[in-house]
Amino acid sequence: MSTYCQVAPGHPVHGSYHDTEYGFPQRAEPVLFERLALEIMQAGLSWEIVLKRRAALHRAFEGFEVDRVAAMGEADSARLLADPGIIRNRLKVGAIIENARRIQALRGSHGGFADWLDTHHPRAKAEWTKLFRKTFVFTGGEIVGEFLMSLGYLPGAHADGCPVAARIAALRPPWTTAADFSR
Repeated sequence: MSTYCQVAPGHPVHGSYHDTEYGFPQRAEPVLFERLALEIMQAGLSWEIVLKRRAALHRAFEGFEVDRVAAMGEADSARLLADPGIIRNRLKVGAIIENARRIQALRGSHGGFADWLDTHHPRAKAEWTKLFRKTFVFTGGEIVGEFLMSLGYLPGAHADGCPVAARIAALRPPWTTAADFSR
C-alpha cells in the first residue's frame, strides 16, 4: 500500500499541498476554517477531487472568511448548490455555513478557533472527535483526524523519512509538545 508521502511528491495536484501545507502548524482563522471545510467536502470523495476544486471552493466561500460565510442565507446556499465548480452537496454546504457560525461563537468563549484548539490540546483522536461532534456539525472521526493531522495537532501527516517531516518537526507542531496521541 502506498503512503501519501510516496505518491504526492511531484504529483501535479497533490505535490504542493504535501510539500508546503499538510502537517504544517497554522493559526490564521481563514486557514483553519478552510482546512475544516475541505475535510468536510472530502467525505466520501478522493482528496484529489477536493484539491482540484479548491480554488472554486475558495471563491464560492468568500476566501473562507468566517464572518462572510456565517452571514450566508438561503439564497447563498442556493447559489452554492448551483455552482458547478464546487462539490454540490447540500449537507456539506450547510455544514460549512453552520460551522462558520460556530467558529464565531468560539471567539467569545475562547478568543478564536486556534485558541479553542490550543485549550483542548493534547487529546487522543477519539477524544478530539467527541469534542468536535459536540462543537461542530459533519465532523466524524476521519474528518477530525485529517483536519488535526493537517495542522500538526496529531502526528502522522508524513511518513518517517519523508523530507517534509523534518521541516515540519523543526517548526515544533503541537503534537511534538505532548505525549504521543497518535490515534
